[in-house]
Amino acid sequence: MSGFDDNPFGEPTIDNPFADPSVQQVARNSNAQLRVDDYNPFDNQAPSQKPTYNQPNSGPAIMQPTEEPPAYTRSGQQTQSVPKPTLDTAELQRRQEELERKEQELARREEEMRNSTYNVRRNNWPPLPEQCCFQPCFYQDIQVDIPLEFQKIVRHLYYLWIYHGLVMIANVIGGIMLRDFEIIGLGILYVLLFTPFGYLCWFRPAYKAFRSDSSFNFMVFFFIFFFQFVITTIQTIGIPGSGTIGVIKALSSFKDTAWSIICGVVALFIAIGFGCAAAADLFLISKIHRMYRSTGASMAKAQQEFTTEFFRNQHVRSAASNIAASAVQSQMSQNQNQNAPRY
Repeated sequence: MSGFDDNPFGEPTIDNPFADPSVQQVARNSNAQLRVDDYNPFDNQAPSQKPTYNQPNSGPAIMQPTEEPPAYTRSGQQTQSVPKPTLDTAELQRRQEELERKEQELARREEEMRNSTYNVRRNNWPPLPEQCCFQPCFYQDIQVDIPLEFQKIVRHLYYLWIYHGLVMIANVIGGIMLRDFEIIGLGILYVLLFTPFGYLCWFRPAYKAFRSDSSFNFMVFFFIFFFQFVITTIQTIGIPGSGTIGVIKALSSFKDTAWSIICGVVALFIAIGFGCAAAADLFLISKIHRMYRSTGASMAKAQQEFTTEFFRNQHVRSAASNIAASAVQSQMSQNQNQNAPRY
């Protein structure tokens, strides 16, 4: 009879699934929200247990976001970095002393540059102690003055000059062993004469030629170094009376006694040393000549450089001006004598 209590003018409830009171309650509460945060699918709850529902005051059903990790920032990385270990007192003291030494060295170099007003680069060759009565005469620094592609050949020339001096000293020692006073006297003269003149006459021109690409210095080097090769070849032969131990002198020194054999072996090694020096002279002069010709240099360029340097020299200019002044004065005096009245 409950069907008669319904509203006859309302919607029919027969076979209407939404007429169920529980369904209507859910429909009225359409803003109901399932609390996802409180539901754990991995919880050990009974299968028959149902999740609880909650009705918020207002607003649509929104799932609460889970808490995310903070975004990556560089400041965060810096704050998490491992702090650097602090330096101990001994390390700080050592660094302080090193800085003080460097400061003193820079101050010393500045003082040297300030005092040397004429030439900033002090002469450093030959390397003599400061207490010596003689001072260095030249400035030589292959790494600074010579271009990189020519440094090797200039070093070879320098070592060859040293080798020539050592061979001539060995020649004197060989003369003492052979008891040949002619070789001893002339050998000492060769050491005192050829060693410094070899440095001045062919090594320094080659050094200046490679330093400033000077054709004139190249010509001087070729001219003098060729005579150096000729002299070394004569010394290798060992002509009697030449004052050197060459092949002829070494072979003639072999005799029957043991001491003569020892002296002959030493003399033969000295002759071989002269031969190696002559071969090195020939090799280097040929190599440098090829390098010189590849640069397009010529005799005309050397003459032009010589003329320019000759007239640029202060002493030459002073001498030329003095000669010109003397010529002008003599000419004026002659004119005065000619124009003077005759009685």
